Order: sequence, then C-alpha cells, then structure tokens
Amino acid sequence: MIHSMTAFSRFEVKGDWGNAVWEIRSVNQRFLETYFRLPEQFRGIEPLLRERFRKQLNRGKVECNLRFNANPAAKSNISLNQKLAQELVTHANTISAMADNSSFNPVEIMRWSGVMEVEEADMNVIQAEILVGFDQALEDFIAARASEGSNMKELIELRLHGIVAEADKVKAHMPEIIEWQRKRITDKFTDANIELDSTRVEQELVLLAQKMDVDEEIDRLFSHVKETKSILKKGGAQGRRLDFMMQEFNREANTLGSKSINSDITNSAVELKVLIEQMREQIQNIE
Repeated sequence: MIHSMTAFSRFEVKGDWGNAVWEIRSVNQRFLETYFRLPEQFRGIEPLLRERFRKQLNRGKVECNLRFNANPAAKSNISLNQKLAQELVTHANTISAMADNSSFNPVEIMRWSGVMEVEEADMNVIQAEILVGFDQALEDFIAARASEGSNMKELIELRLHGIVAEADKVKAHMPEIIEWQRKRITDKFTDANIELDSTRVEQELVLLAQKMDVDEEIDRLFSHVKETKSILKKGGAQGRRLDFMMQEFNREANTLGSKSINSDITNSAVELKVLIEQMREQIQNIE
C-alpha cells in the first residue's frame, strides 16, 4: 500500500491519575525526522518513541506532542512520620524549657524535612498506560497516511491513463502526418516548377520520416506507465522510485515535443508535460 507523508492523529488516554493527549502530525521530508514535545516527567520515554517511529515510518517530518493533565484529587496521599515528629517535639520541648518558654509552634515541626511524607502516584503505571495510548495514536496516524496514500494512488493512475491516451493519439496521427509532410514537400517543388526526381524525393522523405519517428518515445512512455503502475501496486516506501519515473516521463515528453512538426503532436506533448507535473506534485508527498 502507498502511504502519504502528510497525516494527523489525536488520541486521549484517561485514568484515575488524570488524562493525557497524544497528537502526531507529519509533512513531506526527504528523510525521516522526528521531533517531540513531552512534559519533563516523561522525557525518559523519548528514545523509545523515536524507535517506534523508526520501525513504522521511512520518510517524513514527524512532530509528536504529549499534553499531560494530572488529577489533583489523586495526585498524592499525605502521611505523618510519627517517629521523626515525636523526636522533634521532644527536642523542641527541651529547647523551650532551656529558654524558659514552654510553647512552640507545631507548624514548624510539620515543615521539617521528612515529617510529612507525600506518596506520589506510581509513575511507572502511568507511563505504561500513556505508552499504550501512543501505540493507538501511532496506529491511527499510519491509517491516515494509508488513506491519503490511496487517494494519491487513484489520482496518479488517472494521470497515467491520460498519458496512455495522448500517446495513442500521437501514434494514430503519425501515418497521416508523414503523408501530409510528403504532400507538402511535393507541392512546394511543383509550385517552384522544379522537375522531381522520384528517387531523390523518396530518399529525402525517408530521412525526414526518420527524424520525425517517435515510435521509440511512444514505446518508452508505455513502458514507463507499466512500470509506474507496478510500483504503485507493490506499495511500501516508493516515493523516491516514483520520483525517478517522473524524470523518465519528462525526458520522453521533451523529446516528443522537439520532434513535433504538427500542432496536434505539439498539443499532445504539452498535455503530457501537464499530466507528468500533476503526478510529480502528488508524488512529492508519497513516502
């Protein structure tokens, strides 16, 4: 299957800990480039994400964004370190007695490091759930690339059909064009009252026909159409190969245009270049 390099996906993960939203988007790029915007507590999973992209994608500029919103109600549980607090109270009372002051502020004890312990949410569990969400976002992203690629394939095949039609038109016109050229030359000699040497005229017409012969270009166009269809059918990362085929198409269209001595052939050569350029624009976005 042919894949586009342009796509977007979004997936939200929800849990008791809060919610996280993955967004993945990409545009065309010669090679694979990945960029990440992750909350600080999830920076450690970036190499893992990069590797998953590398296994699934070949080309494109990919931006991956994670938004994390913690649930304040489930963020933590506060507990008291009673042993440490009792020791601090004992020492505080001793110091107060020494200072002839029997009172102290309990809040000061609570502020002491380690007295109030906060049990943070299990980040390993949260990270695992978020990674499951990433896999789903990546699956949706690849499906979007495949869907867009399928649309591009149809457009390219439509242009290939147009190229075949123009090549058939040129091939069908060539006998009458050669005959028209023969009559044109003969009429010029007649108008100039020049006695014609039939053998000489035939030799000149043969040379002219050889210069005008576009059978080779037409055959190559048919061959390129067949090869391009084969590449599209094969699927996979074929963008570079299809781009090369567009160069080959252009070469034959230019040669055909340089040989044209008839407006119909010229128009066909121009139409071929238009069709090839339309395909090339689509292929720039194919992986």
